[in-house]
Amino acid sequence: MTDGGNWRRPPMASSVPGGQQQPPYGSPWWTDALNDPWRDPQAPSAVVLPPPAPTGGPALDPIPDPDAPRRSYTPILLICLVTALLAGGIGGTLGFVFAVRGGYVTGGGTTLGASGQEAPQSVNRAPDSLAGVAERVQPSVVTVHVTGAIGSGFVVSADGYVITNDHVVDGAGETMSVSFSDGSTASAKLVGRAPESDIAVIKVAKSGLPPVELGDSDAIAVGDSVLAFGSPLALENTVTYGIVSALDRTIEAGESGGTTRYYAAIQTDAAVNQGNSGGPLVNAAGQVIGVNSVIRSVGGTETEAGNIGLAFAIPVNQAKRIAQDIIDTGKARRTVIGAEVSGGGTGTGGAKLRSVEPAGPAAAAGLKAGDVLIKLDGHPLQDGTDLIALVRKHAPGAVVAVEYRRGTKTQSASVTLAAVTN
Repeated sequence: MTDGGNWRRPPMASSVPGGQQQPPYGSPWWTDALNDPWRDPQAPSAVVLPPPAPTGGPALDPIPDPDAPRRSYTPILLICLVTALLAGGIGGTLGFVFAVRGGYVTGGGTTLGASGQEAPQSVNRAPDSLAGVAERVQPSVVTVHVTGAIGSGFVVSADGYVITNDHVVDGAGETMSVSFSDGSTASAKLVGRAPESDIAVIKVAKSGLPPVELGDSDAIAVGDSVLAFGSPLALENTVTYGIVSALDRTIEAGESGGTTRYYAAIQTDAAVNQGNSGGPLVNAAGQVIGVNSVIRSVGGTETEAGNIGLAFAIPVNQAKRIAQDIIDTGKARRTVIGAEVSGGGTGTGGAKLRSVEPAGPAAAAGLKAGDVLIKLDGHPLQDGTDLIALVRKHAPGAVVAVEYRRGTKTQSASVTLAAVTN
């Protein structure tokens, strides 16, 4: 092309060592762009793009160099650890100060449990405490093992006499034994029975036994504390606690077709169950005041019966008298008034005499058939069961005051009770 035309020959590229051609201007496209035959001669030899206008957004983070040396985190971790320890110490100190000021902490550290008596006083319990009474009485209580059954009893003499219930030894035969609270056992034999009073005496083939102390069942009162000992449901060496709930609670008990038993019982709410029969009911002084015998239950059958807080014990004065008769003579005496009572009640209260023995105590006091006894020694009588049970509570020869109705008149008399031998 000529210089006067529209086209102009581009200048030649300069040469560089190595034989390569280097354009005179730096090109962003390729190395020999200036020698491009199709290049517009009017176009600039390089295209330069201006930087983008700022948008106002945050600057982009620079890309780290992977080959650059890394910074150590140890100082940072040490600073965090020291800071946490200081914060915890300050927080704990402030919390303790606030707790002390608020009354939540009274000394150094937490104290578990309340301070009380010294250990020796709590371990060596007083003899008159409930635990002391239980410890003293338990060696005198035995578990009576008979064929297919279990009951309880208590030692009344050092040579091995034991009082229990008659229904415990009923049908025992010769296979009878007892076990003691220390785990020892011994064979036993039947000495005698008083079925209508539900008292029996057995003799243990062992001497040097600790007998119980017998109390006075006439001296107890409703509300007195009591302990019941025995083997309920074969759980030997069991002790339960309660009070005397009532006195002279007349009981008529017995199996259908068997012997009917009558007694004026001590009622207690101490837990008594099957297996407690024959065991002692003990007052707070450790004296036996009764023989646990029967319970009142809501169970439909004997196997379903269980404690509901209504248990009854034969007064020990009555049990002791009968047991003494058995030991001395092999038989027991039964206290009687010398009359038979009509079945059921009268509708107005009292025990109606159906017949009177001509030479008996009632006849000697002037009582007749048809009379209705309404009180015996001040105890109101509701029916014949009350009369029989309260008469048997007394010893033969005792004099009791009776109040009775004859027709429309109320009269009184003194009766000297007698005895018959079972």
